[in-house]
Amino acid sequence: MEKRRFALIGTGNRGTTMWGKDLLAGWREHVDLTAIVEKNSLRGERARNMIGSNAPLYENIDSMLAEQRPDLVIVCTPDQTHDDIIVRALESGIDVITEKPMTTSIEKIRRILDAEKRTGRRVDVSFNYRYAPTAARIKELLNAGEIGRVTSVDFHWYLNTKHGADYFRRWHAYTENSGSLFVHKATHHFDLLNWYLDSDPEAVTSFADLQNYGRKGPFRGSRCKLCPHAHECDYYLDLEADPFLDQLYEDPSKIDGYFRDGCVFREDIDIPDTMVVSLRYRNNVHVSYSLNTFQPIEGHHLAFNGTKGRIEIRQYEAQPWEQPKEDTILLIRNFPNGQEAVERIVVPHFTGGHYGGDDRMRNMIFKPEMEDRLGQRAGTRAGAMSVLCGIAALTSSRTGKVVEIADLMPELADDGSPNSLRTPR
Repeated sequence: MEKRRFALIGTGNRGTTMWGKDLLAGWREHVDLTAIVEKNSLRGERARNMIGSNAPLYENIDSMLAEQRPDLVIVCTPDQTHDDIIVRALESGIDVITEKPMTTSIEKIRRILDAEKRTGRRVDVSFNYRYAPTAARIKELLNAGEIGRVTSVDFHWYLNTKHGADYFRRWHAYTENSGSLFVHKATHHFDLLNWYLDSDPEAVTSFADLQNYGRKGPFRGSRCKLCPHAHECDYYLDLEADPFLDQLYEDPSKIDGYFRDGCVFREDIDIPDTMVVSLRYRNNVHVSYSLNTFQPIEGHHLAFNGTKGRIEIRQYEAQPWEQPKEDTILLIRNFPNGQEAVERIVVPHFTGGHYGGDDRMRNMIFKPEMEDRLGQRAGTRAGAMSVLCGIAALTSSRTGKVVEIADLMPELADDGSPNSLRTPR
C-alpha cells in the first residue's frame, strides 16, 4: 500500500501528539512524515524528538513545499493562520487536514472555499467529536427515528477550572487569534448539532460576558512563573511540573516571546467566558446551548426532544467523584407500544483521545476500506457552517440582534446543497 507523505505544520500540543507521535505510532503503514514546519526552531527540534522522527525541519511553508512536495499537509497552527496555510497547500496541489476551527472569519472562509473549488483538492476538518462512540450511537438513534421528529435540543457544555482556564492563558484569549471561544471551542459543538440534526442553522441570538477571567480577576501579572500572587491564585500553573509543556514552551519562549503560562487575569483579554446561545434550524428545530469555562466539573448535558420521545445523556469527563468508565444514553419513549418506556443504552469508553474518537477519525481518513455510513468525515462546508455559527453568536452578543446565517455568507446559503438555506423547505 502506498503511503501518504505528509508535512506537519505547527508543533503545539495537538500537532506533536495527535498528528505527530500518535499518528506515526498507529498508522505508520499508511503515512510517512516527510517534513515539520515550525517557525520557532527550538520548539520544532524538541517536538521532532518527542515525535520520534528525523523529518527535516522548516521555518516556513514555502521552503518546505519547494523541497518536499508532500501529498498532504496537516495544519495545527493558531486559528487565525489556518487560511493562509490551507490556501497555499491547495494551490500547490496538496490535500489538507486542518484542526478545528477551519478558520476565524467570513473572508477567510471564502478564501478556503474558493481555493478548494479552483484546485480540486480536498480539505478535511478534524471534527473528532463526531467519531466518539457515544456521539455515533446518538446519531444512529436519531437516524432511526427512535424519538420521531426532533423539535428542540438542550445542549450545555462545561469546562472545568483546569481546561477552561487554559484558554485564557494562551493565544486563544484574544478574538483576533481565535475568533473567541464561540469559534475556537464551540465550533465543535455547533458542528455536532449540525451533524446530529442534518440541517443548517438559520438564525442565532446570544448573550455572553467576561465574568471570571481577565479584568474581572482580583490581581494580575505577566505570567505565572514570575507572579508575586502565585501562592494565592487559584489558577496558578507550575509549568516546571509538566515536563512536556515545559520542554515545548519554556526555553522556546526566549525565541518568540510566547509564554504558555500567561496570566488568566490579563486586562486586555477580550473574549467572553460565559456564553448562552439560541439557534433556529432550517428544519424548525430550536436549540438552547451554553458554554461555561470555570466549573468544578468537565463534560456536557445533551437532550433531544422529539414528537415520540427524548434522548438524553449527561457525560462526565472530569469530576471530583468516581464515575463509571462508560456513558449511559437514556432513550425515553412517549408511546412505548410494547417497548420499554425507558431504555438505558450503555456505551463503554475506549482508549485513545475522546474515548476512542481520535483513533476512529484517523482510521476514516487514512484507511481506504472504511465506510462512512454516518457521514462523520467533515469537509469545508461543515467547517464553514460551524464557524459561521460562532461568528453569528459573537456578533449577536455584541449587538443584541438576531443574526441570520444566510446574511453572513449568501453564497453558502445558495450553494445548491440539500441543506442550503435559500432552497424551499
